[in-house]
Amino acid sequence: MAISSTVLTGMTSDLITKYFPSLTAQQLQQFNRLPELYQFWNDQINVISRKDIEQLHERHVLHSLGIARVISFLPGEKVLDVGTGGGFPGIPLAILFPQTEFYLVDSIGKKIKVVQEVAKALGLTNVKAAHLRAEQVNEKFDFIVSRAVTRLKEFYPWVKGKFNKQSKNKLANGILYLKGGDLEQEIAEAGLAVQQYHLRDYFEEEFFETKQVVYIKM
Repeated sequence: MAISSTVLTGMTSDLITKYFPSLTAQQLQQFNRLPELYQFWNDQINVISRKDIEQLHERHVLHSLGIARVISFLPGEKVLDVGTGGGFPGIPLAILFPQTEFYLVDSIGKKIKVVQEVAKALGLTNVKAAHLRAEQVNEKFDFIVSRAVTRLKEFYPWVKGKFNKQSKNKLANGILYLKGGDLEQEIAEAGLAVQQYHLRDYFEEEFFETKQVVYIKM
């Protein structure tokens, strides 16, 4: 049985405001609409597992916002979300940082259709989305975000030449990668200098016990 969008909305609101209590009324309304929108589009185009759609607030929205515990994007900065799927982490981050430009790309066209429709329904004017592979993107960005689309060794060559040279934020321009589990071997094989931020230090829910934001300075 599908969980009702009313129940989902209430849970989302409570969980997001628990960690982000200073949301504007517009941001809160946008976060509240996510469960309804994703349940509708998931019925049309399956982009989120049936199990995870009932945990959307925790496993997708708050997980995406883990990046916002590491960094606050600045007005005018440009962020690329590679392999965004149905819009994660890009859509929640775009809600939280309305003056930052987000470009969401994915190699699967039906997923980008969902992203475009969700962004339109929410009135997110700081989001554009395209059916592209990362290698096909020809713009420069301050930060590139992603959520475990592949191992770091494979991911890094896709994006290494796509960064603005001048950094404006407290963190230098680079990659902010959401990953889970034991990453020791993966980091070693990538041969990259990384900084690891454990989401269990920011969120108390059990889901985040092994989740991390991996930062790679460019």
